[in-house]
Amino acid sequence: MRIYPILLTVLFFLAFHSLSAQTPNEKNSPAAKPLIKGQVLDAASKMPLEFATVTVLQQADSSLVTGGITETDGTFSIELDYGQYIIKVEFLSYGSKTIGEVILSRDKPVFDLGKISLEGNAEMLQEIEVRAERSQMQLSLDKKVFNVGKDLANTGGSAADVLDNVPSVTVDVEGNVELRGAGGVRILIDGKPSGMIGLSNSDGLKQIPANMIDRVEVITNPSARYEAEGMSGIINIVLKKERKQGLNGSFDLKGGYPTDYGITLNLNYRKNRLNFFTNYGLGYNKRPGIGSQFQEYTRNDTLFITDNNSDRKRGGLSNNFRFGADYYFNEKNILTTAFNFRRSNDDNLNETTYEDYIFSLENPVSITTRTDDEKENEDNLEYSLTYKKYFVDKGHELTVDFRYQDEVEDEQSEIIERNFDINFQPSGEPDLQQRSHNNEKQRNMIFQADYVKPLGKEGKLEAGLRSGIRHLRNDFEVQELEDGTWVSLGDFTNSLLYDENIHAAYTSLGSKFSQFSWQLGLRAEYSDVTTELEQTNEINPREYFNLFPSAFLGYELNEENTMQVSYSRRIRRPGFWELNPFFTFSDARNIFGGNPDLNPEYTNSYELGYLRYFTKGSLTSSVYYRHTNGVIERIRQQTSDTTSTTRPTNLATRDDYGFEFTFSFDPTKTWRINGNANFFRSITEGVFENQIFDADTYTMFGRLSSRVTLFKKVDFQVNFNYRAPRNTTQGRAKSEWNIDPAASMDILKGNGTLTLAVRDLFNTRRHRYITEGDDFYVEGNHQWRARQVNLTFTYRLNQKKKQGRGDRGDGGFEGGDGGGDF
Repeated sequence: MRIYPILLTVLFFLAFHSLSAQTPNEKNSPAAKPLIKGQVLDAASKMPLEFATVTVLQQADSSLVTGGITETDGTFSIELDYGQYIIKVEFLSYGSKTIGEVILSRDKPVFDLGKISLEGNAEMLQEIEVRAERSQMQLSLDKKVFNVGKDLANTGGSAADVLDNVPSVTVDVEGNVELRGAGGVRILIDGKPSGMIGLSNSDGLKQIPANMIDRVEVITNPSARYEAEGMSGIINIVLKKERKQGLNGSFDLKGGYPTDYGITLNLNYRKNRLNFFTNYGLGYNKRPGIGSQFQEYTRNDTLFITDNNSDRKRGGLSNNFRFGADYYFNEKNILTTAFNFRRSNDDNLNETTYEDYIFSLENPVSITTRTDDEKENEDNLEYSLTYKKYFVDKGHELTVDFRYQDEVEDEQSEIIERNFDINFQPSGEPDLQQRSHNNEKQRNMIFQADYVKPLGKEGKLEAGLRSGIRHLRNDFEVQELEDGTWVSLGDFTNSLLYDENIHAAYTSLGSKFSQFSWQLGLRAEYSDVTTELEQTNEINPREYFNLFPSAFLGYELNEENTMQVSYSRRIRRPGFWELNPFFTFSDARNIFGGNPDLNPEYTNSYELGYLRYFTKGSLTSSVYYRHTNGVIERIRQQTSDTTSTTRPTNLATRDDYGFEFTFSFDPTKTWRINGNANFFRSITEGVFENQIFDADTYTMFGRLSSRVTLFKKVDFQVNFNYRAPRNTTQGRAKSEWNIDPAASMDILKGNGTLTLAVRDLFNTRRHRYITEGDDFYVEGNHQWRARQVNLTFTYRLNQKKKQGRGDRGDGGFEGGDGGGDF
């Protein structure tokens, strides 16, 4: 099988060379068409004006010829025929400017209008202030874009809080992310896998301040251009970055209860060809949580009962630093380099009390307390280098990206168990002292190249290569104090080595004719994965080659109504935590581990989508079906009178049928409502160790957000989230709900904002579940974080609140680069 990646690479480069040979280079190409260009600025601040309108009129009769809009840096470039023109430049809330006598000839085919300054109109600005704001949610058929800055509930929170307020996405109380009710979500930062996420999505997301995030993109049915990893889809978190000339940025300072303090800095400085950007987040928090679990276990006609209650406090100091620069060789060639570093030092304390009974709660046996004092330190480093080349034809471009990631995580726990009688008096038995040490090291290198070439007026060809090389080592050991000597417990001690090499090539072709648009794509991936347990010398190599086709067909009924049918094949490779058999010993009675023999899941995803725009909002709805083979499910088994073990295994199949709709509606100029609901049926069928693990559930989840603006400076917002009960292969999960209110007010002449946000106002967000088997019954109730109140002050430096062009998405198939190429 090792021949496949070599053949793929050779074939791709032959195809790429063939394409390049058909494209003349810039030096030998025919003379470019005549054009006008310039840059539009704010007359007072000299800042670029993005989305300014440039209209071209015939000088002879003032008839309309064409037009365009300015880019992020205020520049524009419009191709024309030779002739004499009048140029009119306009921008919302600014006075317009007209420029006559613009002549394009063979002697002067390029007319540079230079810097065009527009004067602001204060009265007009006040009238349109609310309407000009960028929409909180932009919808298109292939993705949803959630603009974080407009959601007050996210202010002062983390990336996990942001995702929990994104349409189609749910984040449970443990931080696990699901998309449309399914796990296996691929989470990216600026369009790339990132060390900022770390080994565990849940831990990494909690460390990224929400105020560093510009927007979140959700892609439920990705095309061949996107990495095939991610069974249920892709979530791309785009960090803040500006390209305006001069110095601009924002500062955020927060304080909260329970303990939650932080500062976030986003700065950008551009001068001529150099653009520097940086983000820094410093935070300190202590997250209190509680939990309870009632367990019954039958063995040899005896009923063993355990009722446990726990209190925990997790958190500590975290730092997130990102620095980078863009260098513009010219308008067609850009080199970007970036450095990310994240460090966290957590001090986690967990105290659990176990009350044991036999036959009934009327027959207590003993009480045991277990205290786990854990120190957790984590360092994540990432370096990236990206080159982007724009060719003469619009949309013709090449992107080459390289990134290196290095992560080290070290956890050390000191554990003490004490024994008591039924009256909570010392039993006389000696205390049990244990300690665990978990050290993880990961290195990852990724190379990627993406090429896009327009074909004709509406067509487009895309092709690319990607190679990822990943090495990971985990050393886990548990020791127990015996007669003054620390002795290693062999059942909980081992070293895991994990090597992963994934090489991919893709191509896609799309076009549009009349009201129809289409795209076909194929991605080939070769995977070489090896896991090794050093102590037991268990080596499990896996080598496989897969093809991942995708297809999209769209029909535009009119400007307000669009339909799309899509298909894609996806893969979900087991995560490191799922493969590692040893990674936690916090609760010796409820042991969670991995399975090094896991195989990937494969999903075929089908979707029919409908998008409609109307005067005061937009609506997108989807009917979808997913069929998954090799489903990974966590199976709980009772291993003794008081101990259970939960490990993942590959079951047979799962079928998901669902209907989803997302809407944005503005009843008035000052009132906006967003909503999302997902109704689905999930059928899982599987057998493990001669036991049937089937589940058939009808369930839903949804959210509703309402925001009102008063006196043009004060905003009130309320978010409501609900997740209905659902059946699982070993029981059921109960419903969850929470309400998050927030309010903000502009101060300091609009340069500053104060925001008061409450997450989980009624303290109702808890994970409640029932797990049962032939010989056991477990009922649990866990709250990983209590109600949180935060006050945040934001100050903007040479920066206005975001403005935009309305609520519509691009409606295309590419899905946008999302701040980077996937």
